[in-house]
Amino acid sequence: MRYLLDTNICIYIIKRSPREVFDRFRTLRVGDVGVSAITYCELQFGVAKSSRPEENQRVLAEFLCPLEVLDFPAAAAPVFGAIRAHLQRVGTPIGNYDLLISAHALQEGFTLVTNNTKEFKRVPGLKVENWIGHGSSGSRAK
Repeated sequence: MRYLLDTNICIYIIKRSPREVFDRFRTLRVGDVGVSAITYCELQFGVAKSSRPEENQRVLAEFLCPLEVLDFPAAAAPVFGAIRAHLQRVGTPIGNYDLLISAHALQEGFTLVTNNTKEFKRVPGLKVENWIGHGSSGSRAK
């Protein structure tokens, strides 16, 4: 596994828009990309609150079919604590779901693919890529 997809990227792939995200996703092999159980929870919330939950549940299942949904590892809990404490100390906190996803990616050594780079780049050591307008270029948070 190389890439962990953030919720917004999953939605872009499902909607096939922006096209560049969908096209980049299609270049990857099965096993190279997955989603955190935390992202899966966020996606399920979107399905539950939608006006067409049955249809959207089917679409989500089709999207997830070739992907691995990764359980949140217990070893990522101390990583979560360290990230949250650091960001709080420097006055740049991020949301708890994003903290959990960050900790998961860091613990497992994955690159996080997101369109929310402003928030995730605050996490020290996290490898972040944005497939919108940047091709596959990535960066590492400082």
